[in-house]
Amino acid sequence: MNRYPAPDINDLPEDIKAKVLEVQAKAGFVPNVFLALARRPAEWRAFFAYHDALMLKEEGSLTKGDREMIVTTTSAANHCLYCVVA
Repeated sequence: MNRYPAPDINDLPEDIKAKVLEVQAKAGFVPNVFLALARRPAEWRAFFAYHDALMLKEEGSLTKGDREMIVTTTSAANHCLYCVVA
């Protein structure tokens, strides 16, 4: 991340800062991808809006557990240990 330094949390737009701090409180740290994407706030918002639309919806035939299992299995297939653990 030296080529594209992560922004300081305090310099982020308030909506993004609030979500990042929420994740930090829950996980105990801020994942690098959150700050890397935060360099471009519009893209950060689009990415997390898509995540929320897929993962937090109430309707559909898949349960939240089913969706989480798909994410975990895909993460394992892509060798992303962080994603599997998260």
